[in-house]
Amino acid sequence: VKREGATIVCGIDEAGRGPLAGPVTAAAVILGGRFPDERLDDSKVVHPQTREELAPLIREHSRAWAVGWAWPEEIDRINIHHATLLAMVRAFRGLDVTPGLVLVDGRFALAVGAPCRAEIDGDARIPEIMAASILAKTARDRWMVRYARIDDRYGFESHFGYATRSHRERLRLHGPSPIHRRSFKLC
Repeated sequence: VKREGATIVCGIDEAGRGPLAGPVTAAAVILGGRFPDERLDDSKVVHPQTREELAPLIREHSRAWAVGWAWPEEIDRINIHHATLLAMVRAFRGLDVTPGLVLVDGRFALAVGAPCRAEIDGDARIPEIMAASILAKTARDRWMVRYARIDDRYGFESHFGYATRSHRERLRLHGPSPIHRRSFKLC
């Protein structure tokens, strides 16, 4: 991956574009050198227990990191694509270090006041994006588990808002909760 001479590189990725409920979450990570654990990978291929083990290591060994959120009402108002970009910008703005280069997983670069490049499949190739992927996924999953304690009708602690059979059945039974995305086809 071309780093264009930048010594401080930030990776950004998101979690939660596809679920029927909950926020979309993004993380921005500037690693402080080579990451000390070889299990670092895209959050989609890392076992959930391993993600939970890696998240505190990422926070501890990063030069800077931040998480950004876009909430269901924002997703409904501006659409999931724009809400995802908003969460990413919010994560970037939470950093206390200014990177020389920002690498964003996907097809869209961000206007963040630093050189930024979109990297398709960056979460499978670029350590900073892999780390961001894991922080975004673990932060969102923890949020969904906490919300499940407030509203236990939907089983958010097991499916995290994704369109599983169980989730759709509970949605038909109870109707949408305050965190369901009304702009999505719910049933």
